[in-house]
Amino acid sequence: MEIIRSVDQMRRRSAELREAGSVVALVPTMGALHEGHLSLVRLAAELADAVVVSVFVNPTQFGPSEDFERYPRDLDEDARLAAEAGAEFVFAPDVSEVYPAGFETVVHVQKLTRKMCGAFRPGHFAGVTTVVAKLFNVVRPNVAVFGQKDGQQSAVIERMSADLDMGVEIVRGPTVREPDGLAMSSRNAYLSPEERMDALVLHEALEYAERLYRCGETDAALLTDGMRTLIESAKTANIQYVVAVDAKTLEEVTELRAGVMFALAVVVGKTRLIDNVVLGGTERGRETRESRDDG
Repeated sequence: MEIIRSVDQMRRRSAELREAGSVVALVPTMGALHEGHLSLVRLAAELADAVVVSVFVNPTQFGPSEDFERYPRDLDEDARLAAEAGAEFVFAPDVSEVYPAGFETVVHVQKLTRKMCGAFRPGHFAGVTTVVAKLFNVVRPNVAVFGQKDGQQSAVIERMSADLDMGVEIVRGPTVREPDGLAMSSRNAYLSPEERMDALVLHEALEYAERLYRCGETDAALLTDGMRTLIESAKTANIQYVVAVDAKTLEEVTELRAGVMFALAVVVGKTRLIDNVVLGGTERGRETRESRDDG
């Protein structure tokens, strides 16, 4: 495991890898790694010869009243976990490396960021796309792996990569859940015991929608209304949105089909949680390194 702190050093190491013919995968994270992140690292290791995990708590994607200062940070533990999952490099730059004095450029995907989380977190996605664009330019990966739990983010990054001809293949890894169904998140640690129990209603609502779809129900409004009723039964839960959208375009749908994503954002206590499910499941969208080598 090599921990790289500077942009110039990361650029040099990635150039060496490409010159050697290696397929490079990037897994962008903000650290505080858990099994959800590690599943993405393992997937990246299947797809590439070398895996870079970035660990950077990005200040530009946090709002003024959000948790930038208290977001958990433990680089040594993150590096250990990343190495065990198959990463060769951790890129952990300081804020001044990513945003040096005089920095004033923003990468902004317009339409996809106006809805869902974008409506409640102004400026968030501009921070995400800007930092990911910088990571792509520094690491120059062949493939980047993102989690389906952040379904809107994945769609935004896919759009950016395609629109700007970045040449990076975006792969979505499946959501990893706790045994009781709660989607893994670094922010789950903020929940009190009562809130932790109430948070289970997010997965219950998604299971409800998926179950009725499998039984033949195709009315999106009927199911999102039912999901809202379920969530509102939890004392500490306050809904921001519950929607049925195309998983790629994020356009809202009225009739359900495979490829539709039920997505929600709920504030439980003071903790904002997101989750989603894609009807018909998700595909990795790429063969593994081994299957390519086999012919």
